[in-house]
Amino acid sequence: MLEKYRKIHWTEHVKLKMRQYGLSKMKLMNVLRKPDRKEEGIAVDTTAVMKTANPASAKGYGRAKGEIWLMYQDNQYFRKIISAWRYPGISKPGESIPIPKEIREELEKQYESGR
Repeated sequence: MLEKYRKIHWTEHVKLKMRQYGLSKMKLMNVLRKPDRKEEGIAVDTTAVMKTANPASAKGYGRAKGEIWLMYQDNQYFRKIISAWRYPGISKPGESIPIPKEIREELEKQYESGR
């Protein structure tokens, strides 16, 4: 089933995290379009998607192993990109999303102030 095209809205939080983790919009759009895994996000009505940072690293060469995560929320008109981060390890499917403590706290604070 094809999803209808939605406009993308980038929050200030995700722009800050992109600079912090050295992530580009192009890299995050690739994670969004072709994720290796999709999980329920930690915030209400959000989705988190993951892509392995460098598939060659799993074979023992290239950059260090890790994952790139992206959390977004859809509504009728646009897709809001909420946060993005790098996870240095390999997470297991079905377990809680490996979101760094400082990002979790920032998101909870934003959610509480937005109510």
